[in-house]
Amino acid sequence: MNNYETLYVLKPTLTDEETASNIAKIEAILVREGAEILATNNMGMRKLAYPVEKNERGLYTIVYFKAEGSVINELERNLKFNEEVIKYLTVRYTKQKELTQFNKLVTAAAPKAEAEEPAPQTEEAPATETTEA
Repeated sequence: MNNYETLYVLKPTLTDEETASNIAKIEAILVREGAEILATNNMGMRKLAYPVEKNERGLYTIVYFKAEGSVINELERNLKFNEEVIKYLTVRYTKQKELTQFNKLVTAAAPKAEAEEPAPQTEEAPATETTEA
């Protein structure tokens, strides 16, 4: 299995629910095709370098995953037909230096996803509150 990074830009006019739905749809395609999703980094709204389909801005999202080469054809076919996606790019990491950088990117993106979920508290060390008068 190869390591891949797919960056795609969604239209800026989407609501939060539509954005989450599109991200989930793209991740579902990867899972259905047998890919292992390592991390997803939703970079938010950014200014585009040049107007694309009359859009000056876009919602950037990066998905890091491991998959076979045939998965990329299906993923990019679905991205091409999705009217909400205005641009996409897939990069394969093969060399040792590239893989080292890929692992750094995955670890940088993974804690952001974990930070959104509340951390479970252990019973051994109860949380203590201090108040100042």
